[in-house]
Amino acid sequence: MSTDIQESKKSRRSNTASLDDVCISEETRKRLLYRKEKELKRKALKHVRIDDKELEKEIDKGVIELPKKRFYRQRAHSNPFSDHQLEYPESPRHMDWARFYPEFVSKDSGALPNDKRVEIADIGCGFGGLLVDLSPEFPETLILGMEIRVQVTNYVEDKIIALRAQHKGTGKYSNISVIRGNAMKFLPNFFEKSQLKKMFFCFPDPHFKQRKHKARIITNTLLSEYAYVLKEGGIIYTISDVLDLHEWMKSHLDEHPLFERLTELEEEEDKCVQIMTHSTEEGKKVERNKGSKFIACYRRMPDS
Repeated sequence: MSTDIQESKKSRRSNTASLDDVCISEETRKRLLYRKEKELKRKALKHVRIDDKELEKEIDKGVIELPKKRFYRQRAHSNPFSDHQLEYPESPRHMDWARFYPEFVSKDSGALPNDKRVEIADIGCGFGGLLVDLSPEFPETLILGMEIRVQVTNYVEDKIIALRAQHKGTGKYSNISVIRGNAMKFLPNFFEKSQLKKMFFCFPDPHFKQRKHKARIITNTLLSEYAYVLKEGGIIYTISDVLDLHEWMKSHLDEHPLFERLTELEEEEDKCVQIMTHSTEEGKKVERNKGSKFIACYRRMPDS
């Protein structure tokens, strides 16, 4: 290829890039600037003890505010089988939970006490509505949201940072955190055997096409992994607005020897069911659209 042709192509690419810069909408520009500012703040504040003097400056400047969801655009679904370049520990004992829950760290050891472990997990936590509503109901229990989408995880992180800052000194929201992770692949890397008391699966991706059913979050194989990290008597909570998916999850849980469905009365009286039904973004959307919600909860049975 001649030098003139190469230079001509470079020039066209350069002109196209310049045109893109010129034509960027004001809304897009605002979104990018907003996300850049949040990213800088996230790097400075997340997973660390917040310096009191620095926090006071932030509050005085009025910059510790709840994030605006419109600036965290993300595709609705993510392929769980793709290589997302996720970071995960070699095993649960390699996981440094102290940086996720700094308020619970022992001043003497600089680590979480031995009796403090994550005991509630919201799998595919979305925008964190359930985490926020569960927090005051279980103030001494560590709760973790796992989300595979980058911008959604960033939103939840920023929301937790803002809530902790706004309620500084009260301990509120210090027991919730979020991590970007793929529960379908790496759950045993994060949690020990029989560690969790509760697992939530709220409005998971239905993967309507039959060839994609293997990507559903409830399958026989995955249920065995959930049974591994759940303690005896622990509960799996499921909710969906898609009847076919609800029946799918229910049939797989019914067939699994380590799970037994709660009675109708137990589900009605479980405060977590009430919170789960109304706290998530998807749940609120279903309510606005006057749709149906299908719930099924299962107890982890003793090993046979």
